[in-house]
Amino acid sequence: MSSPVGETFFGRRIPFLDLLGARAEGREKGRAVVTLEMREELRNSWQFAHGGVIVTLLDVCMGSAAVTVDPEAKGIVTAALSVSFFRSADGALRAEGRVLRGGRSIVHCEGEVRDAAGELVAKALGTFRLKRKSEDDPTRP
Repeated sequence: MSSPVGETFFGRRIPFLDLLGARAEGREKGRAVVTLEMREELRNSWQFAHGGVIVTLLDVCMGSAAVTVDPEAKGIVTAALSVSFFRSADGALRAEGRVLRGGRSIVHCEGEVRDAAGELVAKALGTFRLKRKSEDDPTRP
């Protein structure tokens, strides 16, 4: 059964993901899957998924996969994200993130978003920095 992404993957609530209606579908070491059912308010002027929604799904699924490489990590911070779009999308979207290489502090990932027919909508490469327990100070920039 799926659940809100913010609570399942990061151990804390992320209101923006709740607003989008993104759902955590599964996570294992080095891999995470996030889904979203398109709604009117998430569309662009052409009535397809807004690019920002797709980028968010990619960021979330890759970041969720990245944090699995170290059980001591408190979370992640996106350091770099590059996205290529291949087609417009509507309906159910599925984003999968996979770790390409994980280090002690930097993790490189790839991600894909596919539509309900399995067609490739977008692909991304991302670099994430793992956050340590000592870095969990909300006053730090």
